[in-house]
Amino acid sequence: MTDKKMWDGRFSGEIDELVLDYTESTEVDRCFYKQDIACSKAHARMLARQGVLTEEEAEQLVHGLDRVRSEIEQGAFVWRKDLEDVHMNVEHRLTELVGKVGQKLHTGRSRNDQVAADFRMYVSEKLESWSAGLWQMIRGLSLQAGAHQETLLPGYTHLQPAQPVTLAQHLLAYVQMFKRDFERIEDCQKRVRVSPLGAAALAGTTYPLDPAFTAAQLGFDRVFANSMDAVSDRDFVLEGLFVAGVIMNHLSRFCEELILWSNPNFGFLRLPDGFATGSSIMPQKKNPDVPELMRGKAGQVLGDLVALFTVLKGLPLTYNRDLQEDKQGFIRTDKCLDSSLRIMAAMTKVLVFDPDRMRRAMKSGFLNATELADYLVHKGLPFREAHRITGRLVALAEDKGLGLEDLGLKELKGVSRVIDEDVYAALDYQAAVARRKVPGGTGFEAVGFQLKEVEKWLEDKKGSCAGGSV
Repeated sequence: MTDKKMWDGRFSGEIDELVLDYTESTEVDRCFYKQDIACSKAHARMLARQGVLTEEEAEQLVHGLDRVRSEIEQGAFVWRKDLEDVHMNVEHRLTELVGKVGQKLHTGRSRNDQVAADFRMYVSEKLESWSAGLWQMIRGLSLQAGAHQETLLPGYTHLQPAQPVTLAQHLLAYVQMFKRDFERIEDCQKRVRVSPLGAAALAGTTYPLDPAFTAAQLGFDRVFANSMDAVSDRDFVLEGLFVAGVIMNHLSRFCEELILWSNPNFGFLRLPDGFATGSSIMPQKKNPDVPELMRGKAGQVLGDLVALFTVLKGLPLTYNRDLQEDKQGFIRTDKCLDSSLRIMAAMTKVLVFDPDRMRRAMKSGFLNATELADYLVHKGLPFREAHRITGRLVALAEDKGLGLEDLGLKELKGVSRVIDEDVYAALDYQAAVARRKVPGGTGFEAVGFQLKEVEKWLEDKKGSCAGGSV
């Protein structure tokens, strides 16, 4: 290490090699090079605008920074561990390229506000990518729902058969989950897209900076309100990780259903070959490895959220080196979530459902028992009495190995004399679903309305997801 540190004026000895290995962050934060260079270019232009630098000096810096970025993207840039982080690596190479004027770039700023700005831009871009992935996920679910508006299956509570529902309604429930996730990202962006540039180390600076100009150059929505908070705030990372955790939880719940439904004992769907694997010993197996892995990876994302909470919980103001540990978890989470959304969106579009197996499953769970109870209420019985009578008839049908709709009228009347021929129309599964016209319900009309609303939402949000794979 022949070069002096940019901060070594106070020091007379060399840093211990073990300490350098322990404290450097280049391997992690080098992925912020685009954001770091963009922030530096905006800072240089602002310094010239404010008269701190000349226009010529600013142009030299901007041109030199473009050359640094080109070297990085062409693989010609040499990353040096002894320069500690992405900021010093970029500045060092810039100074080699443009000479002493490169040493003026850091005027009026600190690595504290610099890294906060880089990271905020990085998080914001990743949130945009997640939004695009969610849009694709919602689109895939809505397409499947549109194709299965009249496909019936058992709806469950406690994982026990409860009432008949449409497959479209079931899938649209996940649409609502992912729509909320999309909205969380929109709301999160309001607090992510705040520029900390100008806060310097913690107290601002004596140079006549214009933070609003820099923020506008970089696409931030607003500027920090308190310089001490600006350099120490990592709430934006916590929020991003929380959003990711909720999305992964929703994906994990969907994965659990796919795993159950693809089990031959359910048989509600067949996983496409491209999204399943086989067994090394059992030739008949088709394992749902993709949903299983995604279900498992949800724990990793939740762990990264808890880890950052733990890092932050005891930090005094303002910047502390502990904050170097705020990046790895988010980068890991982004990689996991981005790939999970892309894979699940692709798999959802090609899932093959088996309506016949779903319909047969309804026969074994007495899913029309509530319909019978409601029928008795319409005949004038109090609901509690109707509930009790229906329970007796379920027990009778179960003993005979029949469905409620298979019991003869004489058997039905033997338990309640108010029952008549019209009971069979009430027990029909298709009719039971059709009667549920309440907005948001599983009835065919209600589901049709839900689908139209989702289609409208997808069209409205399509433009905002232009940066993704839409």
